[in-house]
Amino acid sequence: MSIKDKLDTANIPEHVAIIMDGNGRWAQQQGHVRLFGHATGVESVREALKAATEVKVKYLTLYAFSTENWNRPKEEVDGLMDLLVTTIANEIESLNENDVRLDAIGNTDELPEKCRQELKNAIDRTKKNKGTCLILALNYSSKYEIKSAIKKIAQKYKDGEIELDDISDQLVSDHLYTAGLPDPELMIRTSGELRISNFLLWQLAYSELHFTPIFWPDFKKEDFFQAIYDYQNRERRFGKVSEQLNDAQG
Repeated sequence: MSIKDKLDTANIPEHVAIIMDGNGRWAQQQGHVRLFGHATGVESVREALKAATEVKVKYLTLYAFSTENWNRPKEEVDGLMDLLVTTIANEIESLNENDVRLDAIGNTDELPEKCRQELKNAIDRTKKNKGTCLILALNYSSKYEIKSAIKKIAQKYKDGEIELDDISDQLVSDHLYTAGLPDPELMIRTSGELRISNFLLWQLAYSELHFTPIFWPDFKKEDFFQAIYDYQNRERRFGKVSEQLNDAQG
């Protein structure tokens, strides 16, 4: 029996975010170069997306490339960029067949031109789809995102467009890359690392965190369902105590 059959369909997280970690270490354990792990990890992206669409997760955000990843060896970075271009181009037809809309967050203007072109093409060609929205975090840094939001808000204050009392949680959210999107209820990280790594720091404030020792290339649909099952078996209190939640439900 699939873990999917145990899920409460009325309690599926609207937005799931994933840190896809462990590609390089997985490849090295197999006796291959690190890029082989990234290439193999593409199938795990398909697995996670299939699982998300099956249980009707509305938004799936994948941490695909951070600003810090530019510091990796040049041959690995170049290979990742080539893989990104090829994968995006090859997946458009499948995305459309499954009614999946593609989007991206991050400083995408600094990606190589070919990457930007393929990304824009895929986003344009899938923009009318109504199913799960697949969001790629590319050249993404949450600290940079928050800093940019602060600068934009400060400029509006300087220009007299807003008052200090206008600055709220919602105003900050409206100036992030993810403006208009719900915050993730669930964040998954593979490979056994127990950190967030500069990913959606503002948006993950009340997210449930699921860490698994599985390397990303070994991540399958059942692992995605397991993360949601664990999420459904937690009590989300948002700063309250259990009795308050029970009183509200009663």
